[in-house]
Amino acid sequence: MSIRVVVADDQELVRSGFSMILEAQEDIEVVAEAGDGAEAVAAVHRHAPDVALLDIRMPVMDGLEAARQVCAQSTCRVVMLTTFDLDEYVYEALYAGASGFLLKDVRRVDLVHAVRVVAAGDSLLAPTVTRRLVADVVRRRREEAAAQVTPQRLDVLTAREEEILRMLARGLTNSEIATTLFVSEHTVKTHVSNVLGKLGLRDRVQAVICAYETGLVLPGAP
Repeated sequence: MSIRVVVADDQELVRSGFSMILEAQEDIEVVAEAGDGAEAVAAVHRHAPDVALLDIRMPVMDGLEAARQVCAQSTCRVVMLTTFDLDEYVYEALYAGASGFLLKDVRRVDLVHAVRVVAAGDSLLAPTVTRRLVADVVRRRREEAAAQVTPQRLDVLTAREEEILRMLARGLTNSEIATTLFVSEHTVKTHVSNVLGKLGLRDRVQAVICAYETGLVLPGAP
């Protein structure tokens, strides 16, 4: 079964280029393109895609608001597209429910990989820049006294689940966690699922943010 994708970008060349790359894959189908955030939200409702690639800076409705609506109103997973690796809107996109982001100069293979990873229920946490973004957004929220999550929230986790959450915050993949703990990847996936369920989190990105906000992991810590 193909992975259904909506591509939204106000630059037609960028939009069509991404679509062509994805359409060339046997397991991916671009079901719609959109030139602004409002069109993207409408396309998601109309086509029920698995993944939406949303440019952050778009007219009518920007990618941030589009991501917020898509994540709140559907099961479609969102990957943000940005020209800058430190675009401040990415911080808000993570809180809106986005599963990660890509730079527009991403390589073909990485674009395809990202769509497959996100469609499978994972998040784009491996790149160092993403981990830096997560740490920065939490630092900013703390400085603004905006974070409402308390350490007591983690009391629902077992010791092993808390250990798993700490490793997620360090950016480790399921395979790397399995190797570190000498367990199977299936066991790790079960623990990750339990962590997300107990904490009421959408995906691994939100789990990482939670780990920083509760102080389980400190920004800049190895």
